[in-house]
Amino acid sequence: MTERRTGTEPGKAGCVERPGVDRRAASPVATPPEATFPCVDTHCHAHEDPDPSSTWERARGAGVVALVCVGTDVDRSRDALETARALGPGVAATAGLHPHEASRPGAAGADGLERLLEEALEVDDSSVVGVGECGLDYHYDLSPRAAQRTAFAAQVALAARFDRTLVIHTREAWDDTFDVLRGERAPERVIFHCFTGGPEELRRCLDLGAWVSFSGILTFPSAGEVREAARACPEAALLTETDSPYLAPVPYRGRRNEPALVGLVASSLAAVREEDPGVLAGVLLDNAVRAFGGRLVPLEATGPPPASGSAPA
Repeated sequence: MTERRTGTEPGKAGCVERPGVDRRAASPVATPPEATFPCVDTHCHAHEDPDPSSTWERARGAGVVALVCVGTDVDRSRDALETARALGPGVAATAGLHPHEASRPGAAGADGLERLLEEALEVDDSSVVGVGECGLDYHYDLSPRAAQRTAFAAQVALAARFDRTLVIHTREAWDDTFDVLRGERAPERVIFHCFTGGPEELRRCLDLGAWVSFSGILTFPSAGEVREAARACPEAALLTETDSPYLAPVPYRGRRNEPALVGLVASSLAAVREEDPGVLAGVLLDNAVRAFGGRLVPLEATGPPPASGSAPA
């Protein structure tokens, strides 16, 4: 059974194997793998770690040159933005309302998220690279489906308004996800995070011009369809992530995940595609920069970011 996102605590949305298992409480890997090539974690929740600076230090030691802290509600989005600013170059953030939080009203919901984005962009344009994670989760239905669709549509509009990448969470809700995107006119840059579909869902994502981000699920024995999609995905649309502290890849499944382990995801992706991991790492790095419109600047990056920042061809 693949790990899934659930609200095990009020106001928190996290990936767990089953309800009641929270990987925030699990022990971390004692020594992360040594760096063999530069990596990017395009989706993590390092701002929820007890010591985000230590998390970033361990990630850098494992070859991670950039990461994105992803918000799931207004308060945690604020934490993500503050963490990105505090950790400095190589770290960016998004602000969003996870579908589990979609029924929150007023300042705790979509209205509050809009104000947070307005305030953040007034004082610091560089650390805010996306809107989300947002979308639809029909597996647990922790918010009414109508409320999920309303909150998702509002965030699609915010991503377009602020010219930020839309980061999507979708779980057992593919048809409605694409219906909302069609109705709201999806922004130019869209990422389907923690991809759990197969080749058919991949095709629909690619038809939208989206990037597809693979997580530690790629390493799970039961994830055959995900690996099929990873093999079929055009190189220009590939991204990697940890979704830490959840979804630790094999052989660390069940431990607390962290950005330092994203290299294992990238290596697994290369193995599935029968490609050289070092070469693929360079592609993934370029893709991450473009997926966030040139606003995500890796530590080793020199010169201006890619000019287009456009969706994959």
